Amino acid sequence: MALETVAPNAAGGSGIQSVTPIKVLIADDHSVLRAGLRMLLSAQSDIDVVGEAADGMEVSRQARKLQPHIVLLDLSMPGPRSGNVIRDVLRASKKTRVVVLTMHDDAAYLRSAVSAGASGYLVKKAADSELISAIRAVHAGRTFVDLTQTSGPVPILPPATVAGQSQPPKKLSRREREVLRLLAQGHSNQQIADSIRLSVKTVETYRTRLSEKLGLKGRAELYRFAAESGILEPRPSRRASGGAT
Repeated sequence: MALETVAPNAAGGSGIQSVTPIKVLIADDHSVLRAGLRMLLSAQSDIDVVGEAADGMEVSRQARKLQPHIVLLDLSMPGPRSGNVIRDVLRASKKTRVVVLTMHDDAAYLRSAVSAGASGYLVKKAADSELISAIRAVHAGRTFVDLTQTSGPVPILPPATVAGQSQPPKKLSRREREVLRLLAQGHSNQQIADSIRLSVKTVETYRTRLSEKLGLKGRAELYRFAAESGILEPRPSRRASGGAT
């Protein structure tokens, strides 16, 4: 079912422009939560809930059958491991992207989900508006990560699919790469300034320059770029900030 919106035509009048809604498959083993998510998402004019799944095996079958744009996936369902489920979904439907919605506010789970191919990750404590924003952002080809309840920085490993891209981009200076790495790890501007002995204003300037140079918007997109370019490869015994984590 397509939505229709009125848009001006070439002659300056109005015409009908067809807009395809974002097709979402909800995957969670709690029926009450699935019902609540369906109610929330169905209230959005640009989102169409096309199906539900209650275990890992069913998610893959439904993805193959329904070809959704987004699978909203809980990590703790019965069946195969969540990483295998994500990979199976992406193989079953080439146009589908996975947004993880989980109770695990933990960087280790985030790393695992991203390595398997997830494009979005947020915790169930997130606001309704954040979930809707995540679905829209991921559908638009961006990455959405929300671990705001986690204390300290979030170290991310590069996804397995791009592990071969191990060299940082040549067009970034050493200082730009350093600022990008700390931003992607979840540090605030003030924490970065304290860590590398710059003013907050200078860090903000670097952040703006990175966004302009790379054509990226927001921390989530900077994180994705840093992960895929190898800037976030783990370094043993490396301090990320002035104190212990």
